[in-house]
Amino acid sequence: MRDGARSGVRAAADVARAHDRIRDTEDGARRRGALAAYRWALGRAHSAPLTGAAAGDVPSLEALTAEVDASLVQLEATTRPSVGREYIQGVHDALAWVCGHSDTPP
Repeated sequence: MRDGARSGVRAAADVARAHDRIRDTEDGARRRGALAAYRWALGRAHSAPLTGAAAGDVPSLEALTAEVDASLVQLEATTRPSVGREYIQGVHDALAWVCGHSDTPP
């Protein structure tokens, strides 16, 4: 990771620390969603965690925000099973923080 690298509005090093912190917590769907979101935000995944949008490198702020928007649409769907909702909530919470919509990482 190069000095000054960014992921969304956050320093990539801060996103990596948030990933590592949550990685060591108890397993659950929300945790898995957050981890998938952080990996994608850091350019460590080949596709977005919810939409499957292709990612070549670190996604742009616009791509990250689009994934947050997709998570909100999916969270509003009343037909989602609770486990799916927990994963989506984890993705949403992590990417909302990366994009600067929240001050606290999940």
